[in-house]
Amino acid sequence: MTSAQDPFYIVKDEIQDSIEKIQDTFHQWKQTPENTGEHVHLTKEIIASCESIQWQVVELEKAISVAERDPAYYGLNEVEIGKRRNWTSTARNQVVSIRRYVEAGKQKSAFGHSVNPSELVRSKQHIAQDNDDFIASESDQQMLLIKRQDEELDELSASVQRIGGVGLTIHDELVGQERLLGELSLDMETTSNRLDFVQKRVAMVLKKASLKGQIMMIAFLVVLFIILFVLVFLT
Repeated sequence: MTSAQDPFYIVKDEIQDSIEKIQDTFHQWKQTPENTGEHVHLTKEIIASCESIQWQVVELEKAISVAERDPAYYGLNEVEIGKRRNWTSTARNQVVSIRRYVEAGKQKSAFGHSVNPSELVRSKQHIAQDNDDFIASESDQQMLLIKRQDEELDELSASVQRIGGVGLTIHDELVGQERLLGELSLDMETTSNRLDFVQKRVAMVLKKASLKGQIMMIAFLVVLFIILFVLVFLT
């Protein structure tokens, strides 16, 4: 299986694109003045993106663990398994570093103003609720995707079974036609042998017959013709 067909590399490319986008957003976040609406918006966007990427990396690591149990079945080896684990570890560290930096800046900004402790608790609860809702939404989407994939696999399996049945029918037809052709060839060979035998017998008879016998036979036929002519036309 090539890298373009391997599901790991497909998901890896998607995660890598997400990491590059979040890095660009992170640089924009650092250049944006604090205590502004844009800074708050970028903070929420970065944290949500980090959570999404972390979840995808965890799921990818689970898939690697499954493949690690029987690498040969998936066409892998220990070196490839190691490379995949190194990449997921690096990706997770990159995302965790960005998230920690942003969350630290968020807390610093919050404590830089006189905030009521009760409001801070409510804010944390609100963030936690948003995180839970986001994770639940992502989980529902993944379950829906898995369900669709299962349905597509069922349809593919049914199509393969139908094609297999048609193939067996065609095979049986070909076997039957081959048998008929074999019987026809045998009959033609038998008939050819008999015809050769008859031709040889006729040649032997003609060879044995004398010239006198042939003349007498011709004379007999002429006389018989005359008699028949008289009977038919003169009587």
